[in-house]
Amino acid sequence: MKIEKYAAIDIGSNAIRMLVSNIIDDQNEIYFLKDSLVRVPIRLGQDSFTSGKISDKNIKRIIQSMNAFVLLMKVHGVKDYLVFATSALRSATNGNKVIKKVLEKSGIKIEIIDGKKEAKIISNINVFETIDHEKIFLYVDVGGGSTEFSILEKGKYLNSKSFKIGTVRLLNNSVTQKTWENVESWIKKNTECFPEVYLLGTGGNINKLHKMADIKEDQPITCFTLKALYNKLISLTYEERIIKLGLNPDRSDVILPAAKLFIKTLNWSGAKFVYVPKVGLSDGMIRELYKKKHNK
Repeated sequence: MKIEKYAAIDIGSNAIRMLVSNIIDDQNEIYFLKDSLVRVPIRLGQDSFTSGKISDKNIKRIIQSMNAFVLLMKVHGVKDYLVFATSALRSATNGNKVIKKVLEKSGIKIEIIDGKKEAKIISNINVFETIDHEKIFLYVDVGGGSTEFSILEKGKYLNSKSFKIGTVRLLNNSVTQKTWENVESWIKKNTECFPEVYLLGTGGNINKLHKMADIKEDQPITCFTLKALYNKLISLTYEERIIKLGLNPDRSDVILPAAKLFIKTLNWSGAKFVYVPKVGLSDGMIRELYKKKHNK
């Protein structure tokens, strides 16, 4: 048995995450096992989607986070890593400046990826380990700055599209009515030919909603349950959601637009269930890194 450790750092619009995974090669059978996940609540989208650039304060926090991650990777014995930034840095006018400064101060090289590549990387994840891949799925990955939609038939990706409609954008009223209409049109066009569609949901908010629903990990959350949770959340204040429901301060606000987006997607697609495999971009990045190493 051969074991190697890889890391993936995902610089999103609502937080920065570092995933450390064990890659196990057991007689040519490859297993990806999560070892550690560190999440830093830096809301870059608040800068990018309002002022158009990342603030000096948050640039400093990014650098501090990267330096901390460098030390953590050393402690873990990480062999190699990837660092990708998504919608917030993609939209910021000083995105390239941020990348140069981070490289200079921490030695970490950040790559800004577009929505298409983000969807492709997420598609590397095997989400069907505990889910029936024979179903038709609309895969929905909700982030702070963008949401990636994909159609899966028998485990194969038929079509994907990224839209600038994330939770932080929604909180800041940065999503136009035209964007909502484009999302609705795309979903209906790509699902109407199937008699039955199920949702696959990824992202921190749907993970939390699934946990709040108190159902088994391999069981889907129903449209009815999701609507009930949304009504419960919206009846509470921001502070009450933190105190009474135990939500993190940076989760207590974004969970509402996320739930709303999933409910709309369920209605537009005609789906009644959302499966939640608890994976995301960082999981896909680990597999992307392994594939590059393996091909070499």
